[in-house]
Amino acid sequence: MKIATWNVNSINIRMPQLTAWLETAQPDVVCFQETKCVDENFPADALKAAGYESAFMGQKSYNGVAIISKFPITDVQRNFLDDDDDSPKRMIAGTVSGIRIVNTYIPNGTELGTDKFTFKLDWLLRLRRYFDTGSSPENDVLLCGDFNVAMEDLDVWSVPQWEGKLHFTIPERAAMYNVKQWGFIDLFRKMNGSAQEFSWWNYREGAWQRNRGLRIDYIWTTPSLAEKCTSCVIDKSPRSQEKPSDHAPVIAEFGI
Repeated sequence: MKIATWNVNSINIRMPQLTAWLETAQPDVVCFQETKCVDENFPADALKAAGYESAFMGQKSYNGVAIISKFPITDVQRNFLDDDDDSPKRMIAGTVSGIRIVNTYIPNGTELGTDKFTFKLDWLLRLRRYFDTGSSPENDVLLCGDFNVAMEDLDVWSVPQWEGKLHFTIPERAAMYNVKQWGFIDLFRKMNGSAQEFSWWNYREGAWQRNRGLRIDYIWTTPSLAEKCTSCVIDKSPRSQEKPSDHAPVIAEFGI
């Protein structure tokens, strides 16, 4: 089984690239972030024609998450249970072939000390509580998405350039490690050791051409599922196309 995560940065704008990528990569499940469309505009029919059913939750212009799958998606949860209808659309979960998949678009935040930065840290605390109260590390659980945090020095193109900056601050990394310590394993790091690869490149300053990126898109799983992983790669091919998302898909394959 192939499970992918991709911040598609507007799913309707990327549909020509997306459908071509689905045909080539043949993932069984894809978790999208930043779909940037309200539910009535989500391209469910086009994705169904490509062989995927969809579970989604969107907003106009920003946010929005979705799971598409070749297999049935059951027990869908949209956002945290204590969120209301006006809450940002940042988390969707569903069960596919016995795997509980939690797809997140973690808040970006702004500078330290701002309300948006505090919101990001609070949201990560809520994510940890979500797993504490609703899941078990003994089960097959997968957490993925655009984390908007680079976890390790290897995950930034230059530590001196990024030290103390948004996405690489100590509070953000600590909050994300608190989630990870629930019982998750970083599949890319497990399968690729100390390889330095990135999943996001700024549109500006020739970042893509100079490979000045960050690894902020992750697939984490519980140990039982990590044992079944046979590969985890960052597929950079969509990023090199015309008018791409600034993120590349991450794909994990499991011997299931």
